[in-house]
Amino acid sequence: MKRLYLPLLALLATAVIVFAMAFVSRENGKPDKHLEIVMRNIGHQLLLHSGDSSSRVMPVKMVDDNTFRISFETSFGFTPDTLMSLVHQQLANTERKGNYMVGVYDCSKNQTVFAYEMNTASGDLTPCRGRKLKKDCYVVEISFPGTNSFNYAWLLAGLVPLALIVFYMNRRKARPEVAAETVYEDEAEAPAPATGETAPETSTYIPVGALLFSDSEGTLAFNGQNIELSAKEIKAMRLFASNLNQVVGRDLLMKEIWEDEGVVVITRNVDVLISKLRKKLGVDPSLRIVNVHGKGYKLATGSKL
Repeated sequence: MKRLYLPLLALLATAVIVFAMAFVSRENGKPDKHLEIVMRNIGHQLLLHSGDSSSRVMPVKMVDDNTFRISFETSFGFTPDTLMSLVHQQLANTERKGNYMVGVYDCSKNQTVFAYEMNTASGDLTPCRGRKLKKDCYVVEISFPGTNSFNYAWLLAGLVPLALIVFYMNRRKARPEVAAETVYEDEAEAPAPATGETAPETSTYIPVGALLFSDSEGTLAFNGQNIELSAKEIKAMRLFASNLNQVVGRDLLMKEIWEDEGVVVITRNVDVLISKLRKKLGVDPSLRIVNVHGKGYKLATGSKL
């Protein structure tokens, strides 16, 4: 039976992978020429608002597939609010009007002198508004996030193994299966029908002296008695049981029990926890948690006491 299901599982896995890849995000190609014209118009309007009607806007460059760089022939000054208004107006009739980032850089030092972000999901970030920037050489970059699209080629490819799976399963259903049947002379000898229930898992016990420590149940078993442990005591006992008769550092105890969960404690917390654990281990006289000065604690057994 396992051999029969291997091809089915392989085809099913292939279909799942292909369908998943159909939804994988992929960035669009280069933006269309219309956006380049819009960028030039933003630069043109920015110069006009600065009082310059004769200087040229240099050819718009693409830094990457989704970033435009607008540079200028001469220096100019502007206010951030004017730039924000111009960009908003010019992008309003394009497909990129919702989310974008704008950065203005100093030509000589290549430092950011002004930047902001428009984001419909996380909110707009528009710092340093209302501060006029002096006349200088500036470069304006406008970036758009990559957009996701559904890959129909992968969808069509995924339909092929899916169709094979359906065909295979239908053939299996249509073909009668003859199972070997065991004949019992006495019906009482026949095994009871399966109920679908599985046997409960048995806990694993770690012997510690005369005690049995169950990590999964959080108990110490002794002479048929179960001693309940708290969550922190379980973590401490786990460290001691795996380092029996060896020193377990205070720092390790603090890290494993508290700090890994984002809780900052002092060494006094360790002392209190060890005191509680000592009482529970006290049912076995052969066990003792020894304080190793300046280092930590050691769970000693028998001759190691």
